[in-house]
Amino acid sequence: MESKPFRYDSEVPPGEVRHLRYEISETYLGDPVEIPVTIINGEHGGPSVFMNAALHGDELNGVKVMQEVASRYDPSDIHGTLVCIHVANVPGYLAQQRYIPIYDLDLNRSFPGRDGANTAERMANQIYRHFVEPCDIGIDFHTSTRNRTTMYHVRADMARPDVARLARAFGANLILSGEAEASSLRTVATNDGIPTITVEMGRAHRFQPALVDRALDGVESVLAEYGVLPDVPVSWPGWTRIIDSARDKTWLRADVGGLVEMQYGEVPLVHEGETICTISDHFKTREKRVAAPFTGLVVGVLQNPVAAPGHPLCHLVSVDDATLREIEREIEAGEFTERPWS
Repeated sequence: MESKPFRYDSEVPPGEVRHLRYEISETYLGDPVEIPVTIINGEHGGPSVFMNAALHGDELNGVKVMQEVASRYDPSDIHGTLVCIHVANVPGYLAQQRYIPIYDLDLNRSFPGRDGANTAERMANQIYRHFVEPCDIGIDFHTSTRNRTTMYHVRADMARPDVARLARAFGANLILSGEAEASSLRTVATNDGIPTITVEMGRAHRFQPALVDRALDGVESVLAEYGVLPDVPVSWPGWTRIIDSARDKTWLRADVGGLVEMQYGEVPLVHEGETICTISDHFKTREKRVAAPFTGLVVGVLQNPVAAPGHPLCHLVSVDDATLREIEREIEAGEFTERPWS
């Protein structure tokens, strides 16, 4: 396949790497709001892959992934094009907060965006039109929101074969299947024929090197699957659990207010009936035990140790018998790497 220029409102010829700051808005002072983007256009033809981080400005693990991807690959090795959007929500990133400041607009609920709309939709329109629409597949990197952490996993609409191929190729052990919100980047891009997955990894406001390394392996596995790196093997995990039913997942929430102490041990595997956490009052005269309703993995967990009734405590997904046996084998062998709080 012949390599072609990658076009946005300019173009990057085959065999070139371009680091650019692309204006998508303005500040109160009229200064440009620019997103950092790296485009690696390979010497050989192939698919275009977009990757982005920090749609929520305080979610930093993906920012490190973008930095590494953008500096790791040479155009002579690439069959296709890599488009790395290092920081999508620059205003939120500068303020180190999730949403676009002042009006608390969620950039990931603003796609595909449009001219003449609110700030977030105008920014989304610029990002989508110039750097997402020209691509063939996409990976959207996220972390949990503040005060929580999440196990490394993929979110994808596995009912769509093109998305399922991408999700499996990324190589995460856990895939939560389902549609995302209608105005999220993942949904809009997928519905426009650009299969896209979300990668959730760890906590906001920090780099977690072990998770970054796993994400880099996942990116390389995807590039291998789609022929962007034809000489690299696709990586398959030792086990994969796809959660595609609401019966197989639940958020456990506090029924009382107080101090939360997690009790489930060094790995996020719990068996039915085991204590996940306790909630006690400040005088330690009352304690509420929160037990696992089924055997499964703690995918998301509260890190702020105080809760009021209704506050989420943990996100639990079930595991089948075969997966449970493989997880227990990995734990016994010291190979189980999931530590959502690390």
